[in-house]
Amino acid sequence: MNINTIPVFVGLDYHMNSVQVCVISERGDMLANRSCANDWQALVQAVGGPDVSVRAAIESCAGAANLAEQLVSLAGWSVDLAHPGYVRRMKQNPDKTDYSDARMLADLERVGYLPRVWLAPECIRELRKLVRYRQQLVNEVKSAKMRVKAILREQRLVASNQAGGRWTRRWIVWLRQAEGLGEQSRWIVDRHLDRLAALAVEIGQVQQRLHHLTKDDPVVIHLRAQPGIGPVTSWVMRAAIGRFDRFRCGKQLSRFCGLSPRNNSSGEKQAQGGLIKAGDDLLRCTLIQVGHRLIRHEPRWRALAMKMRSTGKPACVTVAAIVNRWMRRLFHELKETSTMTRTA
Repeated sequence: MNINTIPVFVGLDYHMNSVQVCVISERGDMLANRSCANDWQALVQAVGGPDVSVRAAIESCAGAANLAEQLVSLAGWSVDLAHPGYVRRMKQNPDKTDYSDARMLADLERVGYLPRVWLAPECIRELRKLVRYRQQLVNEVKSAKMRVKAILREQRLVASNQAGGRWTRRWIVWLRQAEGLGEQSRWIVDRHLDRLAALAVEIGQVQQRLHHLTKDDPVVIHLRAQPGIGPVTSWVMRAAIGRFDRFRCGKQLSRFCGLSPRNNSSGEKQAQGGLIKAGDDLLRCTLIQVGHRLIRHEPRWRALAMKMRSTGKPACVTVAAIVNRWMRRLFHELKETSTMTRTA
C-alpha cells in the first residue's frame, strides 16, 4: 500500500543537530528509520510529505516542545510528548541507539502505551523561563550570603546589638565599616555585598516583568485571591502546573506536585515512606511554604493541624497533609477557570 493513503506512526529521537525518524505502519511494519536535519520541514519530507496522516511521539527534553509545536501548528501532525524516564524503563534491551529509541517511540505510539506528558503552550513555556531565571538569581543570593557568613565566622566577627538583624540595612552598613577583617577578606566581602545589591536590582526587574506578563491571567488572579498566596507563589504554580483542567481529579494534581504520601508496604508490613519522589522541586518547596502559612493564618487549617498533631503526627507530615488537601480543594475551583482560559 502507498504510505500516503494510510496513517503512519512516527518516533522522533531528538538531538540538537539532527533527529532520528522512524516511520511504521498500522501493522507495525517499519517503513523508514533514518537521521535527518533538525527542522520541521525536513521531518515532513522524511515521513512522506504533507499529505500523510501522522501520529508522532518525541521524548520530552530541551527543544523538543518547540519542535513538537511546529509540527502540530505548521505540519498538521498529531504529536505526543513522552516521559523519558518511563520510556527508558519500558525498554527490554539494555543497549541504546538512536535507531532503537526512535523505533521504540513509534511502536509505543502505535499501540497506545506511550507515557505522555503535557505539551505546554508557548506562553507557559516562556513563563517557566522567567520563573526559573528568577529562582536562579535567588539561589545566587543565597550562595553569596553563605560565603559572607563563612568569612565572618572564620574571622570570628560578630555584629553588635545596635547593628540589628542579619542582612538588614543597618547590618549591611555595619559590615561595610566593621573592623577586624583582613585586607583580602575585606575586599572579598565588599565584592559580595556589591554583587548582592546588583542581584536585588535584577530580581526586581524580573519580578516587574512577571507582574506585567501575568496581570491579566485569570488563573494567576484566582490564585492571588487565595489566602496565603503571594505573587511569587502564584507565578510558580502557574508556570509549573499550567492548566488545572488537564488533570482528571485533585488527587492526580497533588501527585503531580509531589505531595502524595509514598506507600512502602510489603506483605504484612504497612509503612509510609514520606512523600513520593516526583514533581518539580521548586513547586513542591513553594507549596510546602504555603502549608506553613495556611497553618499560621487560616483557622480551618490550623484546627486540622492541631488535631493531627494531637494524634502524634510529626510536624512535617502535618504540613504535607494540609497542603495536599488544600491542593485537592483548589483543583475544583480552578479547573473551570483553566477551561475558560483555554477556550477564550
